[in-house]
Amino acid sequence: MARTDSHDPGVEVARQRAEQAGDLARSAIKVGKGGARFGTASWTDPTMTVPGVFYPKGISTAEERLRFYATQFPVVEVDSTYYALPYRKTSESWVERTPEHFVFDIKAHALMTGQPTEVARLPKAIREDLSGELTEKKRIYRNDLPAELLDEVYKQFREALEPLVEAGKLGAVLVQFPKWVFPSNEARELILETQQRLDLPIAVEFRHGSWFNEKNAERTVKFLQDNKIPYVAVDEPQGFKSSVPPVVILTNDELAVFRFHGRNTENWEKKDIAPSERFRYLYDEDELADWTPKIASVAKQTKQTHVIYNNCFSNYGTTNAQEAARLLAEMQA
Repeated sequence: MARTDSHDPGVEVARQRAEQAGDLARSAIKVGKGGARFGTASWTDPTMTVPGVFYPKGISTAEERLRFYATQFPVVEVDSTYYALPYRKTSESWVERTPEHFVFDIKAHALMTGQPTEVARLPKAIREDLSGELTEKKRIYRNDLPAELLDEVYKQFREALEPLVEAGKLGAVLVQFPKWVFPSNEARELILETQQRLDLPIAVEFRHGSWFNEKNAERTVKFLQDNKIPYVAVDEPQGFKSSVPPVVILTNDELAVFRFHGRNTENWEKKDIAPSERFRYLYDEDELADWTPKIASVAKQTKQTHVIYNNCFSNYGTTNAQEAARLLAEMQA
């Protein structure tokens, strides 16, 4: 398990850089007619909630942490919904604990993207309707589920997010595909199925570079543009068969999304490590600055741009989000 504390040298470096970055990340930055929001892919990672790392002394409950986070950033990504279906009461609490213009990007449940889910994490009502053979499995895939139970998965997910929709606080549902999902008619149909079933804004992130190789790039872009689906531009370690290139493409004029996974090449495909170790990477200012004109170019053409730092080890993601916001603001000045 990843370990950190407030005296970790990397934490102290990030803290000093965050102080220099200032508070420009606290609200959307005006770019053209649109706005760019900076934030992180978590506000609850155990390495992030260590006292003195990001949260001030005395802030220790889930409610307090979200309330504080929302004073620092105008957007956050929720990844817990990938592992377990959300509940309406949870969304209601998120609405109540955040300011009027704060928004949430919600990660789609694993079963919506071709990935397996743990049976134990399914709602009790769904587990009770599984056949005996399925209840004995540790994990199941969407193809294992009877049609009516898969319908229930989408239904509960959609209904749980309704408070966010009503409050105008839902950014998009992030549909993130695993690295074993290659370009195919089946994969494209799954994207459209999720879009239609949820009837909510979605944004798609691929985890295999073949979507943008010479053979498939043009078709991938046309598919997303024709269906007005935002493409999630990523920064991640390169040099692997699965590596998605840092392609920046505008496929929807309502929303654009950038996600920064860090460049921890050593741990990127390492098995059996904590997610925070995989994303343990503090971008330097030059690396962030390389992306600033790309973010600005897209933000000028969209109503909303979300820039999410998934390098949520300790205060790395929060620091980089603050620094990147400053760099964009300075470019617009």
